[in-house]
Amino acid sequence: MTIVDRLTATRDAIDRAARDCGRDPAGVALVCVTKTFPGEDVVPLLEAGQRVFGENRVQEARGKWPPLRERYLDIELHLIGPLQSNKAREAVETFDVIESVDREKIARRWPRRWRGKASIRACSCRSTLATSRKRPACRPRGRRLPRGVRDKYGLKIDGLMCVPPVDQQVSPHFMLLADIAARNGLSALSMG
Repeated sequence: MTIVDRLTATRDAIDRAARDCGRDPAGVALVCVTKTFPGEDVVPLLEAGQRVFGENRVQEARGKWPPLRERYLDIELHLIGPLQSNKAREAVETFDVIESVDREKIARRWPRRWRGKASIRACSCRSTLATSRKRPACRPRGRRLPRGVRDKYGLKIDGLMCVPPVDQQVSPHFMLLADIAARNGLSALSMG
């Protein structure tokens, strides 16, 4: 099975799942994660029409995506990995969507001149029920973080992101994320 075959199968599964629960499949965006893959491996996905991609590391994305963006102008690039405060400037220059503003320290150290930058369409706060020191998160008891980051630091937050632990049922995590989003007036949910 080729990478394009896997993309087609994934799109078909998303389409079926959306229709099964009464949603319009067009309202679901597939973010293809391309971390560790070289740019030439991404080209078949681009040729198949995929335009939304996720990367875990700022430096890797900075090396891979500029030449691809010259050829495919409508790419939307998401930072889905942890963001270190010293990489905030490079992240804003590289990504269209930052999904990993996961603690107040990142928001506090976000460079003021980039807080209203148009290319940052969304910031999300990682949210999980079970967290560890390796995966910082907006814990359920910290449900006010999205609103606080928006109000206190002026970052535009329009969604939340979570990656549930692989050894747990995903539904409780997704329900918690939807609840936190609703309480904070956020519309975008990124669930991996």
